[in-house]
Amino acid sequence: MTSLKSRLILAASLWIALGTIGAGLVLSAIFKHHVTTQFYDELHVHLDELQRLAEFHEDGTLHLQRNLSDPRYDVPLSGFYWEVQKDGKVLARSESLEGPALHMPPDAPNDIGVHTHLIEGPTGPLIAMEKGVWKDPGATPERFIIGTDERHLDAVVSSFNKTLTMSLAAFGLSLVGAATLLILYALKPMRQLRTALFDVRSGHAKQLSGQFPTEVVPLVDDLNRLLTSTGDLIQRARTQAGNIAHGLKTPLAIVTDEAYRLGDEGQDRASSTILSQCRKMQSHIDYQIARARAVAMRSTPGVVADPRKAALEVASALGRLYKGESVSIEVDVPEGHRLACDPADLNEMLANLVDNACKHARSTVRIACIGGDATGMTVDDDGPGLPPEARDVVFNIGERWDSRAAGSGLGLAIVRDLARLYGGDVRLGESDLGGLRVELILPSEG
Repeated sequence: MTSLKSRLILAASLWIALGTIGAGLVLSAIFKHHVTTQFYDELHVHLDELQRLAEFHEDGTLHLQRNLSDPRYDVPLSGFYWEVQKDGKVLARSESLEGPALHMPPDAPNDIGVHTHLIEGPTGPLIAMEKGVWKDPGATPERFIIGTDERHLDAVVSSFNKTLTMSLAAFGLSLVGAATLLILYALKPMRQLRTALFDVRSGHAKQLSGQFPTEVVPLVDDLNRLLTSTGDLIQRARTQAGNIAHGLKTPLAIVTDEAYRLGDEGQDRASSTILSQCRKMQSHIDYQIARARAVAMRSTPGVVADPRKAALEVASALGRLYKGESVSIEVDVPEGHRLACDPADLNEMLANLVDNACKHARSTVRIACIGGDATGMTVDDDGPGLPPEARDVVFNIGERWDSRAAGSGLGLAIVRDLARLYGGDVRLGESDLGGLRVELILPSEG
């Protein structure tokens, strides 16, 4: 998809190109008409001069009092010729003219005055002008012919067209450059707006800020109001989710207490059933609340998390919890990376994965970045791992591959669901430590 800037520059360039080409064609046509008229005027002047200088003798011969004022008529095959004919015979001709007589089309009886023709000359097409002079109305007129090679006219026009083409090309390129600069300057507020939006998305700012033109200010104000209202809605949604959790917590605690009381009274079967269902209800409540929070935070601009900070916090908390079991938690996450995720959700996902790894590890759990970059995180352990057929089962809510291990079977399901809500995913594989590797894939900042 092309950008607005590219489309504007392309449209301006096409319009300038069409205008320049049109102007070139018009100017070339005007110049050619002007030069052609000038050529004919010059021929007419030379024709009049030829007629004035001509002297006819009694024997029918013709003699010029002097040569024409233009010396090009004296240079052999120069392309400037004159000739005087009568009854198809040549009475006189210019020193520049060689070869047979000029062949002029016949004139009609009413063709008097000056006529122009394009004939074949000794050096190419010839623009010829002729005038018939009748000394005796009943006699054949003398035909005064003067001409210039068409190539001379074409050379002048061609030279002008080359100069015109280069001039208009340079002028058109300068216009395209000026239009490009103007468009870039006009779109500068859009780049500023994009930078301001990036600052909001990356968490460096809560609202759009900067100096914008009058035309863009209403848009900026509307976006800021939208950001404020969205933040308020999300906050209310999170508060409501918390209220629901607290509202269900007390009744669920009462039911759980009753189940323990039944167990104390010897009704172990009923107590076990009720406690089992209570744990499932608590798991589903935790799952839905976490999901609701992630859905809200996913749409909030500026939500970013520091993976190193999250890894250190989780390692510190769970390291104390599993200290007695001789499990060490290593953190190999470099500084400077950011993930597009709410910090609380990243902590919760990472805590679930590390807790699960600590339960199965023999001695080591390692937290790192995927491939050393910031496209997600990995949690490795040196435990027994999982067979390939178990890697889909453990993502089902309430399912555990090892029924003897403690837990609700909800951890991996929550992690995968939260990751997918942020546009990521969770993958299981074999660790180089010998156990299970969990890849938590999350989009990077921006």
